[in-house]
Amino acid sequence: MKITYLYLTIFLLVLGCKEDENKSIEKDKLSNHQEWSYEGEAGPEHWKELTNNSECGGNFQSPINLVKYTKNKNLKPIDFRYDEKTVLHSVENNGHTIKYNFEPGDYISWEGKNYNLTQFHFHEPAEHLIDGVRYPLAIHLVHQAKNGELLVIEILAKEGHNSEPFDFLESFLPIQKGEEKLINRSFDMNLNLPSNKNYFTYVGSLTTPPCREGVRWIIFEKPILVSLEQVEMLKYLMPIKNYREEQPVHGRKIEQSSF
Repeated sequence: MKITYLYLTIFLLVLGCKEDENKSIEKDKLSNHQEWSYEGEAGPEHWKELTNNSECGGNFQSPINLVKYTKNKNLKPIDFRYDEKTVLHSVENNGHTIKYNFEPGDYISWEGKNYNLTQFHFHEPAEHLIDGVRYPLAIHLVHQAKNGELLVIEILAKEGHNSEPFDFLESFLPIQKGEEKLINRSFDMNLNLPSNKNYFTYVGSLTTPPCREGVRWIIFEKPILVSLEQVEMLKYLMPIKNYREEQPVHGRKIEQSSF
């Protein structure tokens, strides 16, 4: 009887260890399952398989090539409520981009709704194309309304003269992958806006997993200028070519402002 009990105890211990091992393996699989990159087996063509609740295989994805757009004279200018004293909280290198985080305060008003600026980050080269032209750099300004709706403004940049706002931002670099630095200094985001604020707009998705759809995109028609050295600094620190290729339009309406 005692021997039988001993064998049963050993069996249950082994079974328990096996279950814990299986759980650990499944946890590791899930963890690996959520990793993504811009190349190789975890690249964009596999994103829809790599993340839970992914919409990366959806029909209304971003970025796209902005062609066959229509002018809409009823589109109003964006009302920027960016304060020159809003605090730039921190900068981080998440392995996919360089991202700057803002304290609450800056927001825009567009089509009767307010959207708070939460962060901005860089893509090199730009993700959206205009009539087939891809610019060497882009800034994505991510905004969110109280109901959770997302609006992303893309500011295109091309090589030209040195940009003082970029000098300020890059003064907190370099920053290693996985590192975050506190900034806690005021920054006027208006300084990174183009003088010509006509734009294209359409509804798409986030351009990184899980590629959430229903995102309103506003892409400025004219780029800002930055120096070659400033572009190279970001290029050196970010993953090479951290952009997603253009996605099918699938009949979506692309509108261009005219004011």
